Amino acid sequence: MRHRLLLGAFSLAIVSFCPIHLRAQDDPQSTDSVAKPKKPAAATDTAPPPEKTPIPSEFKKPKDAAAAGDVTTFRTTANTVVVDVAVLDDHDNFLPKIPQDHFRITEDGVPQKVTNFGQSEAPITICMLIEFSGRYQAYWSQGWGETLRASYGFLETLKPDDNVAIVTYDLRTTILSDFSPDKRNAEEAMSRLRIPGFSESNVFDALTDMADRMSGIDGRKAIVLIASGIDTFSKLTFDKARKSLQESGVPIYTISILQIARIGMEARGGMRAQMADMDFLQADNEMKTFSKETGGLSFFPRFSGEYPQVFRQIEMAMRQQYSLTYHPTNVARDGKFRRIKVELIDPATNEPMRVLDAKNKPMKYRVIAKAGYKAPREVD
Repeated sequence: MRHRLLLGAFSLAIVSFCPIHLRAQDDPQSTDSVAKPKKPAAATDTAPPPEKTPIPSEFKKPKDAAAAGDVTTFRTTANTVVVDVAVLDDHDNFLPKIPQDHFRITEDGVPQKVTNFGQSEAPITICMLIEFSGRYQAYWSQGWGETLRASYGFLETLKPDDNVAIVTYDLRTTILSDFSPDKRNAEEAMSRLRIPGFSESNVFDALTDMADRMSGIDGRKAIVLIASGIDTFSKLTFDKARKSLQESGVPIYTISILQIARIGMEARGGMRAQMADMDFLQADNEMKTFSKETGGLSFFPRFSGEYPQVFRQIEMAMRQQYSLTYHPTNVARDGKFRRIKVELIDPATNEPMRVLDAKNKPMKYRVIAKAGYKAPREVD
C-alpha cells in the first residue's frame, strides 16, 4: 500500500511538470524574469490617435504633398530696383538740382515709374584693387613707382566715414586689409607693397571675385582698379567676367597705369612694340567696358600731374549722385538680366534735355548709371 502511494505521488509530479517544460520550448524568448504583456496584433495595424499624429517636418516633405495641396508655399512678387545716377558735364563736373520729372528710366525698353527720388552725399565702401605683379611692378621699376603714387594719392582723398579695403592681385587675389574706416589699416597694408610675387596678372578673376564679395553690401560702394588692365592667366574669359560684373551691381572705376611707358615704346617702334601696344589697347577697351556697364568711369592719365584731377572726378562721380527707385513692370522672377537705360528729357516735349553753360550755349553731358541688374528667381 505504501508503495502504491509513492508511485501515485511520483506520477502526479511528472504530469504537473510537463506543461511548464513544453511552454518553455514553444516560446524561445521567455526568460526567468516576468515578461510585460505584448500589445494585441490589431493595435499595430491602426493609425495612432489624432492627438499623437507626428508633425510633418518641412525638411522632409512628401513628394506628392505639393500636388495634394498639403504644403503651404510662400511667394512674393515684390521687387524694388535702386539706380544711382551721376550726371556730368563735358569737364566731368556734377550737374546738381535736376528735377525728378527730367529723368526717364526704361527697363528692356519699357518705361518705368520712379517712386522715390533723391540726391545725397553718403559715405562709400571702396575696394582699392591694385595690380602688383612681377611683370609690371618689379622693385624700383617705373610701373612700381607709378602704382604706388596712384594708390597712395587716391587713399588720401577718402573721407573719415568711408570704408576702404586694400586688395592686390597677380596670379591670385590677396586681401591686405579688410573694409574699415581707419585709414591707418590701409596705409599699413600698402606699406607691404615692396617685392611682387608672381608675374601673372589675372584681372578678370580679381575683379569678379571682389565684385561678388561686395554685392551684398548695402549703401554706396565701388571698386577702384589701379592696373595696366592686361590679363594673362585668368580662369574666366572676358565675356564671362563681363556678365558677372553686370550682375553684381558694383560700379567699377579704373585708373590705367604705364601710359607713359607706352608712349616711349611706341616711339621706339618695331614688331615687339607693336604687339605690346595691341595688348595695351585691348586692355584699355576691356576696362572701358567694365566701367561703362557697371556705372563707373575709366581714366588713362599719361602724367603723374593728372592724378589729382582724376581723383577729384572719381570722388565727385561716386559721392554726388541721384538715387532713383522703381518697381519693375516685369514681375517675372526668372533670374534673367534686365537692361536699364537712364536718360534726361524735357517733360514738355519728351525730347532729350538741353543743358546750357554760363554763356547760354548748349553743353554736352553724360549720364552714368549701371547697365542693368539680374532679376530674382522664384523661391518656394
